[in-house]
Amino acid sequence: MSPSRRTLSLLPLAAFAACAAPGPEVRVDYDHDADFGRFRTFGWASPLGTDGSGYTTLTTERLKAAARQQMESRGYVFTTGTPDLLVNFHLKSAQRTQVNTMAGPGFGPPGYYAYRFYQPWPAWGFGSETVVSQYTEGTLNIDLVDRARNRMVWEGVAIGRITQRDIDNPTTTIDQTMAAIFNRYPFVAGSGTPVTRPRT
Repeated sequence: MSPSRRTLSLLPLAAFAACAAPGPEVRVDYDHDADFGRFRTFGWASPLGTDGSGYTTLTTERLKAAARQQMESRGYVFTTGTPDLLVNFHLKSAQRTQVNTMAGPGFGPPGYYAYRFYQPWPAWGFGSETVVSQYTEGTLNIDLVDRARNRMVWEGVAIGRITQRDIDNPTTTIDQTMAAIFNRYPFVAGSGTPVTRPRT
């Protein structure tokens, strides 16, 4: 295949890759009436949302390690006693369908370049082609619950595609996703004043 034709054949792939998000979409919300200055310690909710099977899974252990690192880096102290905050997790996956309509050379009706007085290269034209693809979407929820009031005070959600690389490297994937979520957490232990953090 000539270089020009090979370039044209790769256009759909290039266009599809350009639309892929560099990381998960993160959404957060919190109770603006809660006194975050009261919270200094944390522990795990029981049962955790990822332990529906009745026992602690490997995924739960990875989530605990990643969440503990994020909480302790903000000054919170882990305790198995009566913590101020309970941390809970929930994971789900769903099959999604993506429809991409791509425009570019090679996707055009024959008469598009009718203004030309010469015969264009048959493979050249501008138009569109629709590509339908299936993928798995994963959602991770992190809940922080005021134990004394039994009320959620903060929620972080990450939504993104699950790739084979994620499956092959679960610890790295969880660490990175947890960091992306907590990057939007605006408090440190013992302070009720939100801190603006640069988004990464």
